[in-house]
Formats: sequence, structure tokens, C-alpha cells
Amino acid sequence: MGGDALDFTGDGEGTRLRLRVSAGASRSRVLGSHGGALKLSVKAPPERGKANRELLALVAEAFGVAPSDVTLVSGETAPDKVVRLPLAPAEASRRWAARGAAIG
Repeated sequence: MGGDALDFTGDGEGTRLRLRVSAGASRSRVLGSHGGALKLSVKAPPERGKANRELLALVAEAFGVAPSDVTLVSGETAPDKVVRLPLAPAEASRRWAARGAAIG
């Protein structure tokens, strides 16, 4: 899943997580972590919010929360984005670690 740990930052409302997103990919998937950010590819094109909606659903699935609970904080039109998860940093980290253990 990548060698770097994700940077889970609490902000009083949940946990902020940096993303690096490639839109218009051949398939949607979580690629792992790099430099503290979660790397993702989404199949949707980067137009009219399609890729952002798909990436929010992908992040939600990865952390076991509802897509409507994941908020795009910044980077709406950029490949580098920040989202907020409705989890404490320790819980987000635990869920990410459990996901990695289940895969590998």
C-alpha cells in the first residue's frame, strides 16, 4: 500500500487528510500513501465535479463512512486536495491500518 504513513490531522470537526488524485484513469482505486498524502485514481473525468464526487465515495469506502460524511475542504480543481473525515485522528489511523492489514 505504499511505504509512507498518512498524515491524519485533527481540526476540531474531524480529521483532515491530504489527497493526490489522478482523474480520468482506467479504473478507480486507492493507490496507497506517499509523502503523507493518500494517492487515488478515479475513472471519472475532471469536469463538473464528477471526479470529486467519485473520489469522496472512494475515500468514504476506504474508511468505512458514508460518502455524504466526507467533505472536500480544499483543492476542488487541483490534483492536490484536502478532505475531512468524520473521525478522530486515532480512529482514522486505526481504520487505515486495518484496511492495509486486510489487503496485505
